[in-house]
Amino acid sequence: MRGRKAKLVFLLIVYFAGFATAIYCLAPAPEVQPGEESSALSAVKSNQFAQSFNVGMRKCLDFAKDATLRVSSFIKQKLDERRADS
Repeated sequence: MRGRKAKLVFLLIVYFAGFATAIYCLAPAPEVQPGEESSALSAVKSNQFAQSFNVGMRKCLDFAKDATLRVSSFIKQKLDERRADS
């Protein structure tokens, strides 16, 4: 049983480290300095990308919440059926 727990903890650490790395890489660019006009377009694109990424993540989280609720109700139903049969 200890091996499973260790694997689960390791996988969770790797998952969240990857997620944090992705957020760091996809974060908007720093504010543009007054003399840097060539990167102004880059900042605008970065902000648009960040906004669209945020919308996509919200949709993904909403889907995950919905799926979690459906799965938990299914598991509860199956457990109740097993308890009733016993």
